[in-house]
Formats: sequence, C-alpha cells, structure tokens
Amino acid sequence: MRFIYSVVALLLYSATAFSQHQEIATKPEMWKGKQENLLDTSSLLYAFKSGTVNGHFRYFFMATDNAKGLTDFYGNAAGGGIRYETAKFKGFQFAVSGFYIFNIGSSDLTKKDPLTGLGSRYETTLFDIEDPHNKMDLDRLEEFYLKYNFKKSHISFGRQLINTPFINLQDGRMRPTGVEGIWMEFNDLPKTKIEGGLLYAISPRGTVKWYGVGESIGIYPSGVNADGSKAGYPGNVEASNLMQVGIHQTLSKKVTLHAWNLVVPKVFNSALLQLDFTLPAQEKDHQYYGSLQAVKQHALQDGGNEDPAKRFIEKDNGSFSYGARVGYKTPIWDLSLNYNRITKEGRYLMPREWGRDPFFTFMPRERNEGFGDVHGVVAKAAYSIPQKRLKLNVAGGYFKLPDVRNTQLNKFGMPSYMQVNLDVRYAFAGMFQGMDAQVLIVGKWNQGDLYQQAKYELNKVNMVLYNFVLNYHF
Repeated sequence: MRFIYSVVALLLYSATAFSQHQEIATKPEMWKGKQENLLDTSSLLYAFKSGTVNGHFRYFFMATDNAKGLTDFYGNAAGGGIRYETAKFKGFQFAVSGFYIFNIGSSDLTKKDPLTGLGSRYETTLFDIEDPHNKMDLDRLEEFYLKYNFKKSHISFGRQLINTPFINLQDGRMRPTGVEGIWMEFNDLPKTKIEGGLLYAISPRGTVKWYGVGESIGIYPSGVNADGSKAGYPGNVEASNLMQVGIHQTLSKKVTLHAWNLVVPKVFNSALLQLDFTLPAQEKDHQYYGSLQAVKQHALQDGGNEDPAKRFIEKDNGSFSYGARVGYKTPIWDLSLNYNRITKEGRYLMPREWGRDPFFTFMPRERNEGFGDVHGVVAKAAYSIPQKRLKLNVAGGYFKLPDVRNTQLNKFGMPSYMQVNLDVRYAFAGMFQGMDAQVLIVGKWNQGDLYQQAKYELNKVNMVLYNFVLNYHF
C-alpha cells in the first residue's frame, strides 16, 4: 500500500512539474506567436503580428585637423538599432526602438590640448559626452510610445522623436536628440496643421541617459555669463517641463505661414514667425522661392534660478533675430542666398542640447546660438542626379560676430569666421540597396582678433573637419 501511495505521489508531482517546465525535446514556448495560425483581424494579437520592423546600422568617422601646434582628434563609431511599430488597433499603435554604439578605435578623447586645457569638441558627441571613458555601455532606449490615430491626426505619449525649429533631431552624429512627453499633430482643419505638446524629459544627442528638462540644459559646454564669469547654470536650471506649439497655415497655393512658440516656465519664451512663398519660372518644373523669418526671445521670471550666476538667461533679458532667403530650384539644381541678423538687443540663447539653430544661414558643424550683434550671409548650391543616386551640396558663409572679449554678446568666445562645406551623398542600388554614404568636409577660417590666445582658435577656426558616414537601412 505504501508503494501505491508513493507511485501516486510521484505521478502528481510529475504532472505539476510538467505544468511548470518543458521537456528538453519540445520546442521553446517563450515566443508563442508563431504557433497561432488563425488570427482574428480585429484582435490585438493581429495588430502586433502585422506590425513593421525597421533596422539601421551606422558607421561614423570624424576627424578634426586643427591649426599647427594644436591637438588633433579623431573618432570611429559603429552601431545599430531596431525599431518596431504595431499596426493600428482601434486607432492605437505602439512603437519601441533602441540603438547601441561602439567606440571601435578613436584618439584618446579624455586628452586635453596642452596649450588650452581643452579637449575634443566634435568627436565626443559620437559617444557619451558626459563620460569620454565610456566605450562599451552606449545603448539607449530611444522610442517607447503609445499613439492614438483619429481621422488625419494623432497624439502620442512616451519617448519619441520630433523635428521642430527649436527642438529637433540634430542628426549629425550617431543618434539624434529624443524627447519624452505628449505630442499631438492635428490635420483636420482646412489648409491648417497644428502640432505641439508638453515635454518633461530629453535625451540629447551624444548622451545615453534621459534627463529632466532643467537637467538637460548645460550638458554641453556652457560658455560664460554676460559678465565674463563661468556660466553656472548646468545642473541648476529649475524647469520640470516645457510647452511648444506650431501652427502652419496655407494662405494660398504659393504662400505658407508658420508660427511657433516655446515656453519653458520660469526660464524663457521663444517665438518664431516664418513666411514661405514660391513663384513659377518660365520653364516647367522650375521655380523661384523665398522666405522671411523673425525670432523673438525673452526671459521669464528669474531666467531659471534666483542666483544670477546660475541663470540660463539673464533676468529681463531678450534677443531678436530676423532673416531672409531667396532661391531658384530645378529638378537638378537648388540655389539660394541666405541672410540672418541677430540684433544688439542681447544674446540669442537656446539649449544646444535640444537642437540646431532654425536660421536660414545654419551650416552643419557650427552655430550662432549664444551670440548677439551677428550678421550671417550664406550661399548654398545643391546638385542632384537622381539617375545616378548622387547629391552634391556646396555652401559658403561669412559670419560677423562680436569681439571674442565682448562677453555681453559673445557667450563662447567665438571669433568672426568664414566657413565652407562640401557635402557628397550617394545611395547604393542592387545588392547594396538600402545603403547610403556621405562625405562632409568643413573648413573654418578666422576673421577676427584672437589676441594670440589659442583657446579662441582650437576647434573653432583655422581648422578642417572631416566626416565619413555609412548607413544601412532595412
């Protein structure tokens, strides 16, 4: 009888074990989706199984050739990522993406130039600007959001990527800037598009972490205060969120008006107004175009901190910028002349961690943020051969800035300069379809007084920056 009890107990235990574990000979059941043969097209499971997967691999080489006697730098980065987005389920969609980066052979990015005590400016943002020693732990959850679609519009909540004049991808390194919060795009009004939202976290380009809005301001080099003292706002800006809205109104077939407003409570407000227009040329598919732009900015309350030394923007301070461009476009050519002016009213200030300048005169690898009393003139020429999958872009600009010692209007000690960019892009076909390559060469030459101090020259002027980028999208 004891033997029978033992056998029954063993069988019961075995049944329990089978309910918790799989036999070695059976197929794994951790990923059960493939076992479902018949799917209800209205089910949540169908939405997940009908989703889309995209991948991206990137290699990036960057090198700075500084003036003789100053330290040069170079970086080699490689990485890849995967993005998944479900199909729509009762109007809802879910998306997630992540990216990893490896430092596969760069100069010592912790090394400082012996003359200036300064390090690499460009190459560190390929990896982790907060920890140049970090070569392996360079992964980031980039997108993680839930989207609801209604009519022609949608609203998203979570981590996502946006592209606006004040907060944008600035995708000139391995990965772009990401944001977290609520973002809406409304397209159900005639000739009108409205977009905007509330953001409470940002992951700047060249970082692997997510930061609160105030924490994100000052991760990049912060320059000096208006009185010449070292800027003390990094880690001290009291801002928990920001609000941004953009309205795009089609006034006619040839004229469009854009209006943007960014509010960082207790810190600053920035507003942009831009008018775009086109005029047909005599030849078919040829057109003239032009734009006018104005940007007004002013401090809110204490400019981010009660302590004047820790403010992002001086109390009661502000700035004003205006610009214009004219151009001529054909199926092959795109030629334009661009001008921008930042007045003497004050320094135009925008966290560099959040994106690049919205000005028509913007040229990759340099900015006019942090300066007042600026004149910028840029000529651009783009040549495209669609049949050869080749694009060539050339740009040349002159930027008149305040004297490097005028800290009231020159936050980063940047002298006036000339800049020339050569940008060549090629899209592969055949076996390598999905791959594209870019070569960008940037030269900058001094046009101001350096007072024989190398800190005004290193990584700023009298230098050439080389970039080679290889992308594979699938």
